[in-house]
Amino acid sequence: MSEKVYFVHESAVIDPGARIGEGTKIWHFSHVMGGAEIGKGCTLGQNVFVANQVKIGNNVKIQNNVSVYEGVVLEDDVFCGPSMVFTNVLTPRSAFPRNTSTDYMATIVKRGASIGANVTVVCGVTIHEAALIAAGAVVTKDVPAYAKMAGVPARIIGWVCECGESLQFTNHQAVCPACQRKYEQVDLQNVRKLVE
Repeated sequence: MSEKVYFVHESAVIDPGARIGEGTKIWHFSHVMGGAEIGKGCTLGQNVFVANQVKIGNNVKIQNNVSVYEGVVLEDDVFCGPSMVFTNVLTPRSAFPRNTSTDYMATIVKRGASIGANVTVVCGVTIHEAALIAAGAVVTKDVPAYAKMAGVPARIIGWVCECGESLQFTNHQAVCPACQRKYEQVDLQNVRKLVE
């Protein structure tokens, strides 16, 4: 039997068949189901649940008390804050179970997006690249790339750089004060990073 290339705390449960990348760390009381796929260099904090068919990219950080249900895809470099919530069914009913893969709606979190503590993400949305969702927000619709979102329901309150710093636009142009990346505001709902 080959030696594991990832770390699992003794209290965590990894079901047979789960695929876990090199350098990933899975901490206390977490549970990864057999059909899950987790990339390299990820960190799953205490009491994290990862369901069957979930795909998690490389260098993803999932903080304590997060459940990643079937239908969720987390691309590389995604951050999930403590106790944030993913859903996967729009109309749950105890008397009418919706618990097959055909019942679940897809939720996609694109590369580099960050989701704050206690955020709720209603299923069926896409959170685009490098978006930043403030703590306690409720995401009910797609989030544009680089958008800073807050509130219930979440709405755009500004824009952020790939590195996380706030952007200030003048004549539809912005330069990150921290890393000097450049951006263009295409319209009220879209910002794009300029390639140098």
